[in-house]
Amino acid sequence: MVLNDPPSSDSEPEFIDNSSVELRGYLSKWTNYIYGWQPRYIVLKDGTLSYYKSESESDFGCRGAISLSRATIKPHESDELRFDVVVNNYNNWCLRADTPEDRMHWVEVLRMYKEDSTSTDTTSLRRHGSTMSLQSNTVSVASGSSLKKTQRNLKEKVGEIETFKDILFGQIETLQRYFDACADVNKGMDKPLDLGDGLKAIDFKGESITFRATTAGVLTTLQHCLEIIVENDETWKKKLDREIEKRKKVEEQNRKLKEEIEKLKRISYPGPDLEEGPHSTLPEDEFFDAVETGLDKIEEDMQLRVKLKLQSQQSQISTHNSVNASATENGENDDVDAEFGTGALARSHDLWEEIDRVCLEQLHYARQGVGQDGNGWQIFADEGEIKMYKREEEVNGMVVDPLKAYHSVKGVTAREMCHYFFMPEFRNEWETTLEDCTILEKISPDTYLFLQTHKRVWPASQRDALFWSHMRKITDGLDEGAVDTWIVCNNSTNYSTQESKNGKCVRIFLTVIMACQTHLPPGKTKADKLTRDDLTCKVTYCSVVNPGGWAPASALRAIYKREYPKFLKRFTSYVIDQRKDQPIMF
Repeated sequence: MVLNDPPSSDSEPEFIDNSSVELRGYLSKWTNYIYGWQPRYIVLKDGTLSYYKSESESDFGCRGAISLSRATIKPHESDELRFDVVVNNYNNWCLRADTPEDRMHWVEVLRMYKEDSTSTDTTSLRRHGSTMSLQSNTVSVASGSSLKKTQRNLKEKVGEIETFKDILFGQIETLQRYFDACADVNKGMDKPLDLGDGLKAIDFKGESITFRATTAGVLTTLQHCLEIIVENDETWKKKLDREIEKRKKVEEQNRKLKEEIEKLKRISYPGPDLEEGPHSTLPEDEFFDAVETGLDKIEEDMQLRVKLKLQSQQSQISTHNSVNASATENGENDDVDAEFGTGALARSHDLWEEIDRVCLEQLHYARQGVGQDGNGWQIFADEGEIKMYKREEEVNGMVVDPLKAYHSVKGVTAREMCHYFFMPEFRNEWETTLEDCTILEKISPDTYLFLQTHKRVWPASQRDALFWSHMRKITDGLDEGAVDTWIVCNNSTNYSTQESKNGKCVRIFLTVIMACQTHLPPGKTKADKLTRDDLTCKVTYCSVVNPGGWAPASALRAIYKREYPKFLKRFTSYVIDQRKDQPIMF
C-alpha cells in the first residue's frame, strides 16, 4: 500500500486541492457467489476509487470506479477486516484488508479524503455565488409541507386584514369628526378660510364621506378577493389530500417491489452478508437451496472429469498391475505385503497407542446392531442394498448426528474396497468436494497423517480436516460365510501443528470407519479359481462428523440425508469400475 500526501506550506493557509492524494494496494473484493472474495488492485487518485485485476493491468483501464465525493465508507460491524464503499445504496463495493490495521488505515484515508473533497465543493459553490441559485431551486420545488404552511399563512393574513379594516374605519371616524369641527369653525368666520394660491375652501365633509365610501368599497372588494382565494385554497387542499393519498399508495407499492427485488438479488446474486455465520440473514431454506445447487455443480464437474480420466488410465492400470504381479513373483513385495495391515510398521510411532485404541473401539461400534433396543437409531434411507441409520445429536448447538450404513456390493473384495478408500492417490477421483489432500506424514504403508481441504460451497464457509488414517486386516470375529475382514479408520488429531493453507477454513472433527467383509458362495474358498461374479462385499460405514463453525441445523440434516446415500453409491460404483477386468485382490 502506498500513500502520497500533498506538499505542505509554511505560508498563509490556502485551499489545497486534495486530488493529489494517492492510495493504492491490494484488497480482497467480493465478486459474486461463485468466485467469492478475489484479490484486486485498488487505486485512489483524482477523487476516484478504481480497481484492477492486478497491478500489471493498471495501465490498460480499470474494471470499475466510484467517485468518493458521493460515497459512504462503512466499516463492517462483525468482520474486523472488511469495509464497504457505498454510493446511493446501489453501487456497493465490499472490500477486505489483510489485517485490522490495514483496514483502519484505508478507512481513515478514504474518510479524510471525502471530508476534504466535501469541504472543497462547498467552498467552491460559495465563491461562485451559488447560494441564491440554490435557494431558488429549493423554493421552486413544492412539497406537501410547504403547501400546508402556505395555507396556514393565508388564514393568518385574512385575520390581519380584518384587524386593519377595523382600525382604518376607526381612523376615518376620527378624521371625520375633526373635519366636521373644522367646517363648523369656518362657518362662524366672517371671511372664508384662505388656503393660499387662490384655492377655494374644501368641503371637508363631502370629501371625507367620499373617501370613506371609496375606502369601504376597496376593502369590500378586497374581502371578496380573499373569499375567492379561500375557496380556491379549499379546492387545492382537497386536491393536495388526494395527491398525498396517491403518493402513499405508490410509495407502498414501491416498497413492496424493492423487497421483492432484494429477495431476488439474494437468490440470484448473493453477497458476503448472506454467508454462513451467526450474523447471516439468509433463511434456512435458502441456505439449503444454495448449498444443494453448489454440490450439484461440483458433482457434475467431477463425473465428467472422472469419466475422461478413467478412459485415459486403463492402459496405465494394466501396466501397473503387470509390474506388481512381476514383482510379487520375484518375491520383491513379500515383506511389505506380510506386514501391511497388521500395524507392525507403525507401532513405534507416538500416535500408535491412540490409533490402535480408536480402531478397536470403532470396530466394536461397527459390529453393534441397530435393533429396537432404545439406542435411538432411525432409518432415513432404504434403497435396496443400502440402508442408512442415524441418531440426532448436537454438541454446543452444532449437529453431529452419528451415521451407520449397511451396503452389499457385488464383484469386489473387502481389501479392494478399503484399498481405494484408504490410498491418497485415488481420493480425488471419488471425493467430489475435495480441493486438496496433503500427506503431512507417511507413518507406514498402512498409516498416513492427512491435511484435507474441501471446496468452498457458498454460503457455507470452507472446511478442512486434520486426521490420521489406518488400514488393517482383522483376523478374528468373522461373520458366518466371510473369508476376510478389512477396515479403514480415520480420526481427527491435534498431533501436527501445521495449519490450513487457507487461514479462513473452519476445522472439521471426524471419526470414520469403513469395515468390509468378503463373502464367497458356499463351498468355495480363496484358493479356488474365482471370478468376480463369485464375490460379494458386505460394507458397514460409520461416521461422526462435527462440521464446526455455524450452520442451520435443519439445513445440515437435509444435506446429510441427501449426500450420504449419494456418497456411498458413488464410491462403490467407482471401485467396481476400477477393478473390473483386473486381478482379484485379497
